[in-house]
Amino acid sequence: MATERQLLGDLGEKLVAKTIGCPGCKNTGKSLRALPTNFKCADVICDFCGYLAQIKTKTVTNVDELPKQLLGAAWGPQKERMDAGIYFPLFVVLVESSGRKKSIWYLPRDLLTRDMFTPRKPLSPNARRAGWQGYNINIDRATALPTRLM
Repeated sequence: MATERQLLGDLGEKLVAKTIGCPGCKNTGKSLRALPTNFKCADVICDFCGYLAQIKTKTVTNVDELPKQLLGAAWGPQKERMDAGIYFPLFVVLVESSGRKKSIWYLPRDLLTRDMFTPRKPLSPNARRAGWQGYNINIDRATALPTRLM
């Protein structure tokens, strides 16, 4: 059974795949497809050119205003990719608390900075996933603001 957070993430992935063309090859045929659950650091792929992107979905009170910070997933894989100079572009999907209004924002990989990604404190030894460490994405540390697509 999926959690509320997982369902929210699935909603964001489906919304991007359904409404956004690939930023890489400019294919307007809605070629973005969701990757399997738990694929590291990426959520969608273009089935034409192989373009990969990450999607973060958040419930907010105002879809017209970007949050300053988003929760990332596992810090280890993210850090490894950054150390190798690999950054995946970011789609931010905002969903109004009522679920009626939604917006999609896009931040290309060349606007991402290492400073945007900060590790969180590892989970305590008593936690179900003891030692696991996530990270925060600080949107305001990008070299430019995301572009609103929808």
